[in-house]
Amino acid sequence: MKKRFKAKKGIVLKLRLKYALYIVLIYVFYQLGIYIVLNVKLVDSNEKFIMNMLSNSNYHIMYEKKEKNLFNKFFNYISNINLEEPLTIFNTNVIFKESNKRNPVIVNDYTDDYSNMEELSKITSYITDPNPTDVENPLIYIYNSHPLENYSNQSLELYNITPNVMMTSYMLKEKLNKIGLPTIVEDGNLTEFMRINNWTHKDSYKASRIYLVNVKNKYPSLKLFIDIHRDSIKKNASTIKINNKEYAKVLFVVGLEHKNKDTALKVANSVNAIVNSKYKGLSRGVITKGGAGVDGIYNQDFHPNMILLEIGGYQNTIEEILNTVEAMSLVIKEYLS
Repeated sequence: MKKRFKAKKGIVLKLRLKYALYIVLIYVFYQLGIYIVLNVKLVDSNEKFIMNMLSNSNYHIMYEKKEKNLFNKFFNYISNINLEEPLTIFNTNVIFKESNKRNPVIVNDYTDDYSNMEELSKITSYITDPNPTDVENPLIYIYNSHPLENYSNQSLELYNITPNVMMTSYMLKEKLNKIGLPTIVEDGNLTEFMRINNWTHKDSYKASRIYLVNVKNKYPSLKLFIDIHRDSIKKNASTIKINNKEYAKVLFVVGLEHKNKDTALKVANSVNAIVNSKYKGLSRGVITKGGAGVDGIYNQDFHPNMILLEIGGYQNTIEEILNTVEAMSLVIKEYLS
């Protein structure tokens, strides 16, 4: 009787081990399948990333899944080991454990120091138009006086994807064109243009004005000019949840050192009022700038309909930016109507 009981107990134990092994194998193959699928679907260029985000607003989540994937972690773990220096395996263990604790909203690299353009270019870069199209009589022109202002690149850095305000401009262009507002974006390399002319950060608006003059001469149909920036504030001040969606907050900036300041302020207040009526809390308001230490003009003397729009801060994710871009496209449509 005792032997029979032991035999039965042994069979049960073997069955449990067998089922446990099956579960482990299923999990491993599942993770491997995800790893293979993600490797096929993920892109490694800003331009392709923009178009994929526009067609699927959840596209960026795949990069987060890849980062958390078992096989991806394993390969990252292995890649940090130097076989000629066995002690690196202990350092790798530390990295491996800490990587799970990273805050997903904190950008790895961030600076607003434009005095060293070479260093800034290591963090973010010029982005070409991912969907160049001929627009005969555009109404809206979008540009970036500070094109290298960047956002959070968490989960994207390994793919050379650097979300910045140029990416925001291209996404807004696509949204506006989709709802029937002919829009163009400045795709010239302003940073390179400044470098060639030995200009510094303080010359940014002088540089973008040259582009403004050229585009206005080429397209007299233009009615609205939008200079998109991002602020230096932290995540808690630059983000808001509206109807269970996270948005990057916006801010309107008006310069006081030019003759059109009253008109520029009226335009900013009008657009801001529409934002508040449609998306309460999305706007941080309208601020005016003048005096020493600031530009104070921001090219707002160039045309009656000039808007300097700050979208989000350096810790905002591209999903939050895209949500705001979609909202602002509807705001702009209402303003122009």
